[in-house]
Amino acid sequence: MNSNESLTTKGFEIHAFLQTLTYRPGVYKMLDEAGDVIYVGKAKNLKKRVSSYFMNKEAAPKQQAMVARIASIEVTVTHTEGEALLLESQLVKRIQPRYNISLRDGKTFPYIHVTTQQTFPKVGFYRGTRKKQGRFFGPYPSAGAVRECLKLLQKIFPVRQCEDSVFKNRSRPCLQYQIERCSGPCVNLISKESYAEDVEDTIMFLEGNGKGLIDELVRRMEEASTELRFEQAARYRDQIANLRTILAKQAVAGEQGDLDIVACAIKGHMACVQVLFIRGGQQIGDSAFFPKMAEEHSHGSVLEAFLAQYYLNRQVPREILLSHDIDADNRRLLEEVLTAQAKHAIHISPNTRGERLKRVQLAQTNAENTLQAKLANQQDIYGRFISLGEELGRAEPPQRLECFDISHTMGEQTVASCVVFDRQGAVKSAYRRFNIAGIEPGDDYAALAQAVTRRYQRIKQGEFEAPDILLIDGGKGQVSAVKEALQAIAMDEIYVLGVAKGPDRKPGMEMLFPAGQNQPILLPSHTPALLLIQQIRDEAHRFAITGHRQRRSKAKTQSSLELIEGLGPKRRQQLLKQFGGLREISRADVDALCSVEGINRQLAQRIYETFHEQEA
Repeated sequence: MNSNESLTTKGFEIHAFLQTLTYRPGVYKMLDEAGDVIYVGKAKNLKKRVSSYFMNKEAAPKQQAMVARIASIEVTVTHTEGEALLLESQLVKRIQPRYNISLRDGKTFPYIHVTTQQTFPKVGFYRGTRKKQGRFFGPYPSAGAVRECLKLLQKIFPVRQCEDSVFKNRSRPCLQYQIERCSGPCVNLISKESYAEDVEDTIMFLEGNGKGLIDELVRRMEEASTELRFEQAARYRDQIANLRTILAKQAVAGEQGDLDIVACAIKGHMACVQVLFIRGGQQIGDSAFFPKMAEEHSHGSVLEAFLAQYYLNRQVPREILLSHDIDADNRRLLEEVLTAQAKHAIHISPNTRGERLKRVQLAQTNAENTLQAKLANQQDIYGRFISLGEELGRAEPPQRLECFDISHTMGEQTVASCVVFDRQGAVKSAYRRFNIAGIEPGDDYAALAQAVTRRYQRIKQGEFEAPDILLIDGGKGQVSAVKEALQAIAMDEIYVLGVAKGPDRKPGMEMLFPAGQNQPILLPSHTPALLLIQQIRDEAHRFAITGHRQRRSKAKTQSSLELIEGLGPKRRQQLLKQFGGLREISRADVDALCSVEGINRQLAQRIYETFHEQEA
């Protein structure tokens, strides 16, 4: 990119702005009066594309509504249309403008990692950038799919899956060896040559060459049988039988290579994109995605937005099959950009026949069923919001709820949680935790007041959307503390509702304490409103406890290691990485501690004595 142009005027003189536009490719951002980006688009010709929004008198109502809100437009010029596509994808994922189709997916997909550089390689779960040494296989659609594959691998090839810190410090074989899920390389119960053979077989399986692997195992079995090594021959026989069973279950008829099948279902303003993953001719799982869109869009436009946001900067199979066609020019552009990224040819195919068509139709059916289930769940939640509004006597059902909870151990490491629900369910991107400090240990009132003040000062500044109802896990005292905190920052118009556990702390017996009322509200246990309150209260409790445990664990780690003279942050981090945790460090002897880079014998002795003095 070589230039950035921006225009912001009070009345937004459209014609004057259009005259400043270039004919080069680039990305344009449309902003409203508040300065929020409402749409991001790419263009091969910026002047022609942006002008079309203001020249088309027969535009669709949704486009007319968007254009009416435009207060300014920002333009970024790029060298090529492909570069514009990459920038548009990044901006849409980061900003999620109202009028774009946005894929709400910030996670990285998991892989299986084989540490081939080691003498006794490890096979394990991995999520993150693939910069480590070794071989990566995937990506897999979920962590569950990876773990299921690792479980199958253990049954066939007894390659270790333990962490290096455990492997280096074993003095006798673990339970995995006893149940024949590992060959015991940690205590030299298998030769390097035999172990290397198991690793090669594992890689062959992960590469999708199941037929070749079976042929190789058959050859080894016959060779072992000829040489009267019947126990070894029996092992190969069992591996062959297990492999045939697994491959029969996973095989996809007529497929040998890697491909994804992407299907789309739409109902109203909701869409579901179902992706079926096939690697090496084997189906390894599927994932469903629900792109965010403010208006109804065509199947093609949803798929086009999904492909750009999902596959850019991610490993891509050689072929992608689609349930619906997308714009031909954009399809060719996507293929060109993805090919350059993957360094091998990428084909996006909207038209299929035979067995492939059946696969696409099955993915389409799955997308429709998943969307139907999602809609049913949302309708259920929407009904609960309506019920809550009725029970509280509000003129309109609430649209957004927040709930706070506090977690600590004997007043230490106090953490407050804030969870958010709207009419579609949990809004996890809006969740927040607050580490509480500067209060008397165990003072839940002060902890709540501090957390609410910090949260609502930012809401007051416009950083977050204000809720219709603020739920507090507690009774009158907690509600009063929160109401005072809100009054101090002039935000006391927020409706505050305390949720106290009833007699015997049984679910369904909760008492609700609205701010300013002495008598609690008691709702029947089957009321949808109470079910919604229980759901958000339990989620706030879970989120608070998780944060508290993380803070407590971190504090324990820091307090133990930071006491040791000469052990700086880098060496502490190195120790934790090498041993996998504080418990393993405390169990290590001086020689094992010395094996870590940067730890000399004198420092190792101090580390050892620190933990053993604590134990005494």
